[in-house]
Amino acid sequence: MPINKDIKAYNDEQAAADKAICALLAKEITAALPEAENKIWHRHPVWFLDGNPVAGYSKLKDSVRLLFWSGQSFDEPGLQPEGTFKAAEARYTEKKQVDVELLRVWLAKARDIQWDYKNLVKRKGKLERLK
Repeated sequence: MPINKDIKAYNDEQAAADKAICALLAKEITAALPEAENKIWHRHPVWFLDGNPVAGYSKLKDSVRLLFWSGQSFDEPGLQPEGTFKAAEARYTEKKQVDVELLRVWLAKARDIQWDYKNLVKRKGKLERLK
């Protein structure tokens, strides 16, 4: 699935260094998860598999944050826990900080390891593993 025009617009709105990071992340995520739907969700680019968010990024004050909704289950270096569920993140201030090979490992795990965020509200905050 091609990169959504709204994601391209989001990337284009960023300062030069952040735009380069966002463009690289969008390209790599889309290449690794070609079947994923991608769109702006809660004002940030997010990729979904079967309606479940798996990867995305957002511009923070001092960096670009790459987020994997099930990232705490990946058992891979370079990701830090984020929030109270299973999400994990990496933050970048320069494009050269993005380790593309490691990113591809994380993206493969994003497909293979998923927690069911799609039905989190229906299950009253109880997160269940899908894969």
